[in-house]
Amino acid sequence: MFTLPPPPLRHAARLSRIRQLSPPGNRQFTSAIQDGFLDLSLAIPWPPSFPPYSSTIILLTFASRLLFTVPFSLWAKRRQWRAEDLVIPALQETRPLVQKQILHEMHVEQSRGTKEELRIMFSDRVKKAMIVRRNELFAKYRCRPWLTMLIPPLTQLPLFVGSSMFLSRLSQSPTVYDSESFLTLTSLAHADPTATLPIALGMITLANVESSRWFISEAAKERDELEQKRLAEKRAQGHIVLEPRKIVQTGLRVLSIGRILISAVVPGSVLLYWVSSATFGLLQSWVFDYWERRRLIPRGLAASQRSTPPPDTALTGGKVALASASTLRPRRK
Repeated sequence: MFTLPPPPLRHAARLSRIRQLSPPGNRQFTSAIQDGFLDLSLAIPWPPSFPPYSSTIILLTFASRLLFTVPFSLWAKRRQWRAEDLVIPALQETRPLVQKQILHEMHVEQSRGTKEELRIMFSDRVKKAMIVRRNELFAKYRCRPWLTMLIPPLTQLPLFVGSSMFLSRLSQSPTVYDSESFLTLTSLAHADPTATLPIALGMITLANVESSRWFISEAAKERDELEQKRLAEKRAQGHIVLEPRKIVQTGLRVLSIGRILISAVVPGSVLLYWVSSATFGLLQSWVFDYWERRRLIPRGLAASQRSTPPPDTALTGGKVALASASTLRPRRK
């Protein structure tokens, strides 16, 4: 009676036939990387219940994220902490001095106008001076926000795109991925027929967006409430207020829905890589949020008792200085 060889031997025999069927040009172009990946999947001593190719995709996804993206995320987190620990306190200390200086300059210039015009003039001058001072501090402590925000996603993009293209090429027929299934995937070379993993991918992506609110401290909640009140006052005055953080979060929420639609048609190997990468990103966010919360515990009680306005109010001036500005000589009607 004919008996099938063990699974690793069947995979190796199928891989050998695929290599023979592949065109010589393609073999020369990608054989080293593709063959190395497939050979590694068979060489790792996975338990019999572990599908070798799927397990290797998950393992290499976590390893690549740990080696190539986590260091940049740590770099960005340290820059963020420098901004919070050094720049914001310095701005809060500088604000009263800037307000007094602007008020003195307006007295020397004998600025004239109505009470409201003087108030607006004073606020604009303080805002411009504080922006200049803020940029100087960001440059001094090497923590410019735009660079902190851009570097982590830009470093993840080449790895994500390259890995997706690599796995998509490996999934083209003829491929050994036809012989392996994983969870709801009947084959790593075809899309998920049940759309279960695409929906899971969208939920993980959405959880990654919303998880920043799950571990927020009480002090941060109070700062957000004060900031929302300030923005509401500006809207009531007729100002157009843009909130970049909310715009980004809304875009990521839309992206989580778009990923469901796109992942429903990609090969199973690519989908498995996307789910693994999103899961790693969610775990990383949880670890960083927990780390941030532990860092704030020693000063959490003191921060919750402070009544200072949020950092952005350093750019618009305080009530005391504005009241002083109203003592300037109003214009007679």
